[in-house]
Amino acid sequence: MREWWRELVDLVLPADCAGCGLPRTGLCARCRELLSGSRPRRVRPEPPPDGLPPVHACLAYADEVRAVLLAHKERGALRLAAPLGAVLAGAVRAAAGEAGPGGAARGSTGPLLLVPVPSARRSVAARGHDPVRRMALAAAAELRRGGRSARVLPVLRQRRAVADQVGLDARRRLANLAGALDTVAGAGRLLEQGPVVVVDDLVTTGASLAEAARALGRAGGRVAGAAV
Repeated sequence: MREWWRELVDLVLPADCAGCGLPRTGLCARCRELLSGSRPRRVRPEPPPDGLPPVHACLAYADEVRAVLLAHKERGALRLAAPLGAVLAGAVRAAAGEAGPGGAARGSTGPLLLVPVPSARRSVAARGHDPVRRMALAAAAELRRGGRSARVLPVLRQRRAVADQVGLDARRRLANLAGALDTVAGAGRLLEQGPVVVVDDLVTTGASLAEAARALGRAGGRVAGAAV
């Protein structure tokens, strides 16, 4: 009900631009162009954690982009999932080694499998939605519109509670997340369908992505890379 109410409010009472604050625009043309006008690039935290797959980022986490992402994630601006997912789709293609819409990497078969890094249950309850999963769904839809078969597989789960990552350095983040993720029952069969791309909202130390790749690899997933 909370998500339904937010979507209704977005339609009836357009909010100010989530990026720059322009009144009653939702997402202004300038900020929308800023989101869609960049090319994904390979990024690598220093030092990279063991097991980190190749990571491609669609945008730098700063200024208007940061504001839009936080509006979607923390303030429940659900309308922003579509534009964020559309640009995230480019990073997914790059992470999978595919040049562009409709193209598949040489030797790859089956749909692209987008696996979102799970949020803690308490965070989902507090926010009223799962922002990473919502963006992954929007990215998969964008890929399908471009002719590439894609689906979201939310097969990762937290096997134990973890501390809030904010304020932790790289070493403590690795210790905090070590062994924290697992896959749901039957995940191995689902992961056989195609190449896997781990999806998250952003990358800092890479600890979350490395732990996700480890859990998926143990279940038999062919992790091609990560997209953020």
